[in-house]
Amino acid sequence: MEFTVQQIAEVLGGTVEGDATQRISSLAKIEDAQAGSLTFLSNAKYEPFLYDTGASAVIMGREQVLRQPVGAALIRVDNPYTAFSQLLEFYAQATRTGKRGVEQPSFIAESASIGSGHYRGAFSYIGDNCRLGDNVLVFPQAYIGDRVTIGEGSIIHAGAKVYADTVIGKYCVIKAGAVVGSDGFGFAPQPDGSYKAIPQIGNVVLEDFVSIGANATIDCATLGSTRIGRGSKIDNLVQLAHNVEIGQHTVIASQTGIAGSAKIGDYCVLAGQVGMAGHVSLANKTTVTAQSGVGKNVKQEGTILQGSTAFDFKQNQRAQIVFRRLPELEQRVVALEKGQNTTEKP
Repeated sequence: MEFTVQQIAEVLGGTVEGDATQRISSLAKIEDAQAGSLTFLSNAKYEPFLYDTGASAVIMGREQVLRQPVGAALIRVDNPYTAFSQLLEFYAQATRTGKRGVEQPSFIAESASIGSGHYRGAFSYIGDNCRLGDNVLVFPQAYIGDRVTIGEGSIIHAGAKVYADTVIGKYCVIKAGAVVGSDGFGFAPQPDGSYKAIPQIGNVVLEDFVSIGANATIDCATLGSTRIGRGSKIDNLVQLAHNVEIGQHTVIASQTGIAGSAKIGDYCVLAGQVGMAGHVSLANKTTVTAQSGVGKNVKQEGTILQGSTAFDFKQNQRAQIVFRRLPELEQRVVALEKGQNTTEKP
């Protein structure tokens, strides 16, 4: 596929310096780019490549000053990295939607409906009373249970499982092997020490532009909905329990586990292997570093959390009290040392 520099600038909301009629057929790193390719510059250490790159066009910041002439056309944008990411998404959407039609054998219930421009791969299954919008792609061996709604342009990759009553917005991506809407982990302890299953009768709601990674699992709610907000991205092998609520444009990295009824705000970042206790809330723009454990509410926006150590509960509680007082204790030690040095002088 080919696009002119001007067409790309319009997609990104940028302005062009140089020949806007040049045709772009590929994307590349700035140091490897050749004629006909597009690249970007967001890191200052790569600026030397700008002046001898073989790319036909470069995405760069509006305010960046050139130190010498550049042969490539420039597409000036507010944030080059974000713009290039947006372009990658646009390019992937344009190229991966080439599949159309129905492969056999596949199944769709008579009571289900699907819009124009769709694709249904071999051995895919679509249950009763489902509603799928235009340009929805359902790849081979994907399962879509009864009463599922999927918005325009969404993609259900091979082997993904979408349980009954799930609601998926527009332009979402469910990657291979992901399970959306399986029963939440709800069991009531009994007097004899056994556990009785609690029926999980809620659903999962994914708002527009949500991405669910390969082999991630999103449990349905006990009552109500497990919800993932617009634009949020869930990595491979993430577990979200029943009634979890994720805000908009939040990213959660691989092997993170979120317990039931936890609430995560907008624009949060959870790195790999984070563990989060149930019924805990994170304020907007919270960052949790890798392998950290979150066991209490975070109310201040922009908080950064780090650390997790498991040992005897009571000892841990006492240690946490001392740990929080370490800055104060350090000041007292310094003051005592100064006092001791003063009394020792002749």
